[in-house]
Amino acid sequence: MKKTILIIASLLISAFAIQAQDITLDEILANYFENTGGIDNWKTVKGVRMKATVNQDGMDIPITLIQMTDGRKYMKFELQGKEVAQGVFDGEVAWSHNFMTMKPEKSDNETTENIKREIGVFPSPFLNYEEKGYKVELLGKETAEGTECFKIKLTKKPQLVDGKEVDNVEFYFFDTENFVPIMAESEIKTGQMKGMVSVATFSDYQEVDGLFFAFSIGQGLKDKGSQTINFDSIELNPEVDDAIFKFPEETETTEEKKEDGK
Repeated sequence: MKKTILIIASLLISAFAIQAQDITLDEILANYFENTGGIDNWKTVKGVRMKATVNQDGMDIPITLIQMTDGRKYMKFELQGKEVAQGVFDGEVAWSHNFMTMKPEKSDNETTENIKREIGVFPSPFLNYEEKGYKVELLGKETAEGTECFKIKLTKKPQLVDGKEVDNVEFYFFDTENFVPIMAESEIKTGQMKGMVSVATFSDYQEVDGLFFAFSIGQGLKDKGSQTINFDSIELNPEVDDAIFKFPEETETTEEKKEDGK
């Protein structure tokens, strides 16, 4: 009798273990790519141009974001009749416009190196993640944004902070019904918000040339609210002038030379 009870208990434990592991990480990612257009189609992505309008202090500010799979990127604000570039990277040099002087300034070496280490994140960090040197782990299920999700830990290439390498980890929450990410979390490692958790949310998935993108992205701090950007348009594999990524080698005007006493 005792032996029979032990066998039944063993079978129940085995059944529970199978039920708990009824889906694998590879199956989740396979469903994700299938439901968003197919992994072969994702591999054809070379770049994207996204446009949005953000309301800041009563002003509507148009934003254009260009991201290429080779790491080049460009973001432009149209502010009071002027174009302000931020977070631009041409593959070697990173730069932005100074909001005070409105002149372009190169990023420091550490910032530039960290940007280089992020090459491969676009269009999806989960696309060929092993070839990129990333590690992905399924941590189980958790509720995010009121939705049951698969929680996945993504470990990317280490980042530099004050010259030292630190872990570069993000946690993604995939909707268990549609297998798409609806939230991502990561710890901030530098600056005044060091130690706090950055949260990004993804919603309003829409089709663009056979692939599905989140047209609404929220960005903020955990438990402290966020700002949402709703994209007006997303263009796949756009024709882009390579010159926009290059750091503007400005020359002084005659008036500037006079002011400097030259």
